[in-house]
Amino acid sequence: MAISNKQPSQFELQQLMQLINSGQLAQAESKAKSLLQNAGNFFMLYNLLGIALDGQGKHAEAVTSYRKGIALQANIPDLHFNLGIALSNAGSADEAIASYQKAIQLEPGFFEAYGNIGTLYQKQGDLAQAIVFYRKALAIHKDARGYFNLGTALRDEGKLDEAIDSYQQAIKLFPNYADAYCNLGETLRDRGDMQDAVSQYQQTLALNPNHPNANYNMGEFLYLAKRFDEAVEFFERSQLDDWFERSMYCLYKAERFDDFKKRLDETVKNGPHIAPFMATLSTHYALNFGTEDPYNFCKNGLDFVYRASIPELSEPNSPLLKALLDDINNTEIAERVQGMLHNGKQSAGNLFKRPEASFRKLAELVKQQFMLYREKFAGADCELIKSFPKELEFTSSWYVKMRQGGHLDSHIHEIGWISGAVYLAMPKNKQSPDEGAFEYGTHGDAYPQKHQNFPVAHVVPNVGDIVLFPSSLFHRTIPFSSDEERICIAFDLRPDQPNHARSAY
Repeated sequence: MAISNKQPSQFELQQLMQLINSGQLAQAESKAKSLLQNAGNFFMLYNLLGIALDGQGKHAEAVTSYRKGIALQANIPDLHFNLGIALSNAGSADEAIASYQKAIQLEPGFFEAYGNIGTLYQKQGDLAQAIVFYRKALAIHKDARGYFNLGTALRDEGKLDEAIDSYQQAIKLFPNYADAYCNLGETLRDRGDMQDAVSQYQQTLALNPNHPNANYNMGEFLYLAKRFDEAVEFFERSQLDDWFERSMYCLYKAERFDDFKKRLDETVKNGPHIAPFMATLSTHYALNFGTEDPYNFCKNGLDFVYRASIPELSEPNSPLLKALLDDINNTEIAERVQGMLHNGKQSAGNLFKRPEASFRKLAELVKQQFMLYREKFAGADCELIKSFPKELEFTSSWYVKMRQGGHLDSHIHEIGWISGAVYLAMPKNKQSPDEGAFEYGTHGDAYPQKHQNFPVAHVVPNVGDIVLFPSSLFHRTIPFSSDEERICIAFDLRPDQPNHARSAY
């Protein structure tokens, strides 16, 4: 059947856009395709069809539609912008950036395109470039979303004061910006301003009582304040991330053992057993009450501690070791207040997402060690190994510098799957061989104990060593007496986890 060149009427285009704006995307797709039968050379229909397809998750089809529109009219900025969104959604980041750049070439004031490029760079871990493009967008148009995005990148880079200022700018432009209040609170918390942080969470909840992150953060504050019964309510309202494990933690710390056991039994029955935090609680309960541990994430966690030497760090006069120490000591990286750390400093942000080549190189070496870890324990009958993530993401990474008397209290890393540390400097002049050692076990964080029989072991790392362990294990640093530095980079790894198109023309 021949396709005519008749263009759709303005009324037909308005109908189509109304379907898109009201979320009736399948109907919009059908109508756009029908109109294209009579207007095969009209670029705007391909643009609207692309929006309808992309909104339904049909990203590859959307890309094809936008490209057909561009073939007809190559000088329409919105087509290139929307193509960039579809390519981004399809996982083609470099092509998406090129499309956004073309939109900017055609429309130099296209601040949304600058912002979307920043978002792509941030997802790729290139925070420096992300910040550059966010600032370019804001130089053209100061909007709340732009300042919010800039704040997230600055926070990841460890620039807490700048991030706080950026979130405050977002709120100034949009006083009801609940997400900005929440992120501002989290950044204030990272800086150690807990009361100010709580104030921001409360402001968020005043705007949106069901805000997941704010409820979660309030729950976290209350359990740190040992107000466990109050914390449960906020975690359950959040339904976010490990909210269930956090609420179980509060029940256990409040010694509501019957409530805890009832929920544990339901969890074990329903599966899957893939929450390290739940494994910590289940193991502790089993040891505490002399029962079998029913949660099969990693029942015998002490058997899954891995230690190895990284040749690039342990070799004499290692250039990488020197570069890491130089960057830690000389780069401007904000500190994060850490209540469990004594006589030491901890960096803020996500170290492995920073631009310094030394941190990026170490991140790749650590990922290689994770693959060796999986090979070492291959065949183990536990979810830690059977469900070991294929794609890995550093949820957090930071350095810890300690001086004389430095140590970390016993704790777990709730947001990890596998946790670990690489050791860059260790005290040598010790009164006891165990000083500065990494200790791991099944008890910590002042969990309620019915007895003292909880297994524990330790490792005394050398410079260049890496230690990996299930995130369900408690661990601490044994204090050391010498006037030397103990420096390590710690991290958590876990399984790897939308934009809006413009229809104007």
